[in-house]
Amino acid sequence: MEIRAYDEMYLSSAQNILGHAVDFAVMTLEIEPNVFGKALAFSRSAKQFSSGNPRYVAGVNGCEFAREVLDEYGITYKDVDDIMYMDKSPEYWAGWAVAFYQWYMDVSFSEIFNVVTLDEIIAMYPVYHEMDIMQFVDRMNELMRDAYTHTKLYKHRKNNGLSQEGLSRESGVPLRQIQLFEQRQRDINKTSSATLYKLSKVLHCSMEDLMDPSYAFNELKRC
Repeated sequence: MEIRAYDEMYLSSAQNILGHAVDFAVMTLEIEPNVFGKALAFSRSAKQFSSGNPRYVAGVNGCEFAREVLDEYGITYKDVDDIMYMDKSPEYWAGWAVAFYQWYMDVSFSEIFNVVTLDEIIAMYPVYHEMDIMQFVDRMNELMRDAYTHTKLYKHRKNNGLSQEGLSRESGVPLRQIQLFEQRQRDINKTSSATLYKLSKVLHCSMEDLMDPSYAFNELKRC
């Protein structure tokens, strides 16, 4: 069974809240989409949302959530009464779709918006809004894989100035195993904790720092 960001019982509410938040911020408060996207990427409230904190995925409306994110990020705006339209705009769809993708792939808003801007997601509306949401997920995974071409193991190894042979020698992990991890022919997320510990100790990072997100792999499994 695949791991999701939080319990599915909150998903529909979370999608609705983020959809209205994006629509309200962009269309009513006139915040540039990418500015709001950056605020989502870095605000504490958005991190609570992405982890499924009930207060954020069920306990506020989209307008309230948008204001909290903007306030935390220090963005000034001329406030108005809550406005949530029944007709769903491209901006609403973008927030709704991003909420699903964040939940389904268990990634952060920061990871998403570092690769695909909110403007670019809004621009996907004409093509994807009438498709099954998994079509959007597949496209996002393509973009994410293209952006994250190297594994976290590779990046940490390079940052420590080690060759694959050097890492193998210092950690005691077989060279071929390290090569397979970096080539994504073997899933490092499914290796033993003992192997992860040996690698992380040499690379001066946590075991979690070496684990790659699901979209990094060529063949993504659905449940």
